[in-house]
Amino acid sequence: MKKRWLLPVFATFMLLAGPYTENVEAATYDQLTATASNYIGTPYRYGGTTASGFDCSGFTQKVFADLGISLSRTTSSQYAQGSSVAKSNLQVGDLVFFNTSGRGVSHVGIYVGNNSFTHASSSRGVTTSKLSESYWATRYIGARHIANFTAAQVKETVEKEPVAKQEVKPATIDFNVYASRAKVAMDLAKDLGLDTSNTNAGFSDVKPTDEFAGAVAALKAKGIFTGDANGKFNPNSPITRAQMAKVLVEAYDLKVQAGKVLNFNDVSSAHWAHDYVANLASNGITVGKAKGVYGPNDYVALTQLKTFIDRSGLVD
Repeated sequence: MKKRWLLPVFATFMLLAGPYTENVEAATYDQLTATASNYIGTPYRYGGTTASGFDCSGFTQKVFADLGISLSRTTSSQYAQGSSVAKSNLQVGDLVFFNTSGRGVSHVGIYVGNNSFTHASSSRGVTTSKLSESYWATRYIGARHIANFTAAQVKETVEKEPVAKQEVKPATIDFNVYASRAKVAMDLAKDLGLDTSNTNAGFSDVKPTDEFAGAVAALKAKGIFTGDANGKFNPNSPITRAQMAKVLVEAYDLKVQAGKVLNFNDVSSAHWAHDYVANLASNGITVGKAKGVYGPNDYVALTQLKTFIDRSGLVD
């Protein structure tokens, strides 16, 4: 099956190695950080270049490739790309380099803002660390500006009540990485032990013969999924982390744990999903994607879906 890459609606260009930064139209800051964070938890593998295992330069190459930008394969060759940037002028998406071997540039990560970088650590796998941590601060050797990422945010479909009116077409999303609403329904129904024998879901875009029809029908009967104003379930749309919070709270009947509420600076008290996200945090189901950040509009990756469901099922 032909692989479907996540390509936001911007022109895709190849970035060639060289002493200067190419003037490419790249992704937004949010798209860059979301793409990088989707691989958090992936194990370290020497020579690894896929989601089954990365080394440091394999990780940076993969993230940039997902966004349509070409990086060289090795840490040293990536250090020769783009243009040099001072540590005080780092921007989201810049590559940061370290001397961890004592023999020059040997480690690379992606700067994601707030003095933090995401990288494939040999001891922790893909993770986010602070440049100010003593280990990294003493080994930092420089940074390269590769592409002109922008601060503009892409408007994404957000589920309120009812759910989004327009379905995101599957060709724009790599469902080998992200969870579709159909996938969420099937995994939830299985974990909850629901009876899925009734395949008449009552949505115009869910046929009784669809693999996920029984799961959707069972979840609809419990009021967990209600569909949109046009009577559609949108099975082939991705689901956002805000939407996922709502679904999990209702599916597992989660109650806020007093004294354990954790708020995120990107989910204000006025945000429609605030109470759902705070509920998840109080139950230890989420700690966010980075310190103080939940990422409500980011799509749920398959690895995140499994973690969400596993943790929700453990709540008493």
